[in-house]
Amino acid sequence: MKKVLFLLLAFSLFSFKEKRPLNVVFFGDSITEYAVQPKGFITLIQQRLKDEHKDADYTVAGAGIGGDKIYDLYLRYENDVLTKKPDVVVIWVGVNDVWHKRLAGTGTDYVKFGRFYTALIKKFQAQNIKLVLCTPASVGEKTDYTNELDGDLNKYSQYIRDIAKEYNCGLVDFRALFHEYGLKNNPENKEKDILTKDGVHLNDEGNKYVADLMYKATIK
Repeated sequence: MKKVLFLLLAFSLFSFKEKRPLNVVFFGDSITEYAVQPKGFITLIQQRLKDEHKDADYTVAGAGIGGDKIYDLYLRYENDVLTKKPDVVVIWVGVNDVWHKRLAGTGTDYVKFGRFYTALIKKFQAQNIKLVLCTPASVGEKTDYTNELDGDLNKYSQYIRDIAKEYNCGLVDFRALFHEYGLKNNPENKEKDILTKDGVHLNDEGNKYVADLMYKATIK
């Protein structure tokens, strides 16, 4: 009898053990770095979790650094992401790998971009971390593909689509989604001020749009 009572007590304690929240970490460049500001998309996700009473089930955090390219993420994933013990990592990188070719004469060669990205995916998956990959959205918001770097952005984005499928990762295709949004909301074919402040970094509307898409991709 005592043994039965002991087993029942042990089962009860196990059953009522506090469940650990699912930890989502957003990993990227300045777009992700700014996302923790008051109107940033990570902050908006945190507020939505509270509003929907899911904040006990999920935690979200940012690990973004301005100017980062894919190899920067590879060099700091252990210290800046694994230490947060994530269950899900959202990787949003690529814009600087393309943009900095024009802006600073640097950037990342397409082949090297692919190698570093693949290596980063394998490192996370070796830790049983689920991944959501994001294509770079824009360097200029014109919808007729006359932005100077549209060709490279399309090429790098297609690589991310392909590798997401190959490695069974989630995908938020911002490249396609921003273009679709622009076709509906940018009749004047403006270079900025639709979802971004400068063609790259999100404005308030962009943060709302991205927050909704990221929420749907990570929160169940």
